[in-house]
Amino acid sequence: MNKISIRFFNDREVRAIWDEENTKWWFSVLDIIAVLTDQDDYSKARNYWKYLKTKLKKENNEVVSITNQLKFLAPDGKRRFADVLDYNGIIILGKTFPGNKANRFIEWFTYSDESIDGKSKNKAYSLYESSFIDNIEVGTVKGLQQIHAYLFGGLYEFAGQIRTKNIAKGGFQFAMAQFLPNTLKEIELMPEEDFNQILDKYVEMNIAHPFMEGNGRSMRIWLDLMFKQTLKKCVDWSKITKNDYHQAMQISVVDSQLLKKAISDALTEDINSREMFMKGIDYSYYYEEN
Repeated sequence: MNKISIRFFNDREVRAIWDEENTKWWFSVLDIIAVLTDQDDYSKARNYWKYLKTKLKKENNEVVSITNQLKFLAPDGKRRFADVLDYNGIIILGKTFPGNKANRFIEWFTYSDESIDGKSKNKAYSLYESSFIDNIEVGTVKGLQQIHAYLFGGLYEFAGQIRTKNIAKGGFQFAMAQFLPNTLKEIELMPEEDFNQILDKYVEMNIAHPFMEGNGRSMRIWLDLMFKQTLKKCVDWSKITKNDYHQAMQISVVDSQLLKKAISDALTEDINSREMFMKGIDYSYYYEEN
C-alpha cells in the first residue's frame, strides 16, 4: 500500500491509501472530518469523529460498520492506525453533514474537475464542439477506440488500447483477453441496418468490454453515432433511470428485450441538439457512479 496526498478545499491535505488487493482507495476519515468542520486542530477533529461515530452507531448508520483501519503517518511522525473509509463510505459520511458545504464536498468528491472522471467528462463535453466527432468511424472497433482515446487520452496510459488482461464485474467474466481480437472482428462484421441489429451489436460489444476501464462511457457514444447514421435518431438517456439501465444491461447477456424496450422508448429525433448531447453525457457518467 502506497500513501498519496490529494489536495482540495482550501488547500487542505486529505490522505489516501491504495489497496492493491481490493483495487480501491481508502480515505482518512479524520482528514474528511477536518474539511467538513473547518477544523485545523487534529485532536479536535478526532474528538468530533469519536462523538459522531458513537451517535451514528446508535442510529445503526452503516458508515460505522464499513469503517476500516490502516496505518497512516501521524503528525508526530509515527505510523499509527487510523479510521478509513472507501469511496462509498465517504459519500455516506458526507451525507450525515447538513449544509451547502457538505453538498459541495460530495459534488467535488464524486466528480472533481481534477479527478479522472471529471477531466474525462469535460473532454466528452468538448467532443460535441469538435470536428473530431465527424471523423469517427461509425460502428467499427477503430471508431470505438477513437472515442475511448479522446475521452481518456492523457488520463489512462491504455487510452484507446484493447486490453490484454481478463476483467470481471459483479461476478460476470467479460470476453477472455486471449480471444478478444477475434471476438472484436466478429462484432465489427455484425450488421447495423436497423434498430435491433444496432442493439445486438451494442450488447455484444458490452460483453466483450474491450478496455480496462471506461467501456460504458465510450460505448454509449458509439451507440448513439450508429443510431444517428442509420436511423437519424439518438438516445435521450435522461429517460432511462440508472437502476433501469443497469438492470437491463445485466439481463441483456441472456435476453436483450428489456434493454431494447428501454432504449426504444428513449429514442429522439433531436440529434443536432447540443443540450441533448450534453444531457446524454451527464447521464452516461452518472450511470458509472458507484
